[in-house]
Amino acid sequence: MIEAENLQKHFNDPKTKQVKRAVDGVSFATKPGEIFGLLGANGAGKTTTIRMLATILEPTGGKGTVNGYDIQTEGAKVRASIGYLTGTAALYERLTAREMLRYFGELFGMEPSYREARIETLAETLEMHEFLDRRCDKLSTGQRQRTSIARSVLHEPPVLFFDEPTSGLDIMAARTVVRFIRRSRQEGKTILFSTHIMSEVEALCDRVAVVHDGKIVATGTLAELRDRTGGTTFEQVFLRLIDEPEN
Repeated sequence: MIEAENLQKHFNDPKTKQVKRAVDGVSFATKPGEIFGLLGANGAGKTTTIRMLATILEPTGGKGTVNGYDIQTEGAKVRASIGYLTGTAALYERLTAREMLRYFGELFGMEPSYREARIETLAETLEMHEFLDRRCDKLSTGQRQRTSIARSVLHEPPVLFFDEPTSGLDIMAARTVVRFIRRSRQEGKTILFSTHIMSEVEALCDRVAVVHDGKIVATGTLAELRDRTGGTTFEQVFLRLIDEPEN
């Protein structure tokens, strides 16, 4: 469902006049219906990788496909196949939650009757009815995130990108996100999940790629990575894996 082959993204640093290799030859492939985690510290290259796969950034080199579509030549089809959620629930504050969803439904080209049915379904699933007709600037953090989740999956995409989706959220809002990710896997969605939070990896991910300095240093199930490093906690596993290239 998602394939990256030697993906690269380089930026020119105007201060140092040097090239920054934000992503430096990342390769991985996800299986249908799994949660595949990108685990790494802030600045490791996780977000840049996801943005290339979502066609927000153009790769410097390498290839990628999402739902069978090439990220460089079939961008519109890739975007129609994905839902993208970050930890920043940027909403149009003058619109109500319902108006936000209707607006994005129109952008997705959804038929009005289908769009309205989806809004009702998501409002029920995410417990949005109490604030569905409230302006977004009046919503709490958790309510804003639920609205953002609904917006991301309104068109029922087969592939979901979750980029640090619980960053900055309180415990209740974060729990809503985690529950929704689990539900999405049960529905057969393929999920690319970026995080630096070890407990989320242990709770959610079927397989993990550990990202460090723009490179993938290890890929496998949690059990495989524990066996490889001898770590008991996943924090130990992570620290030993990112130390391996230096040692």
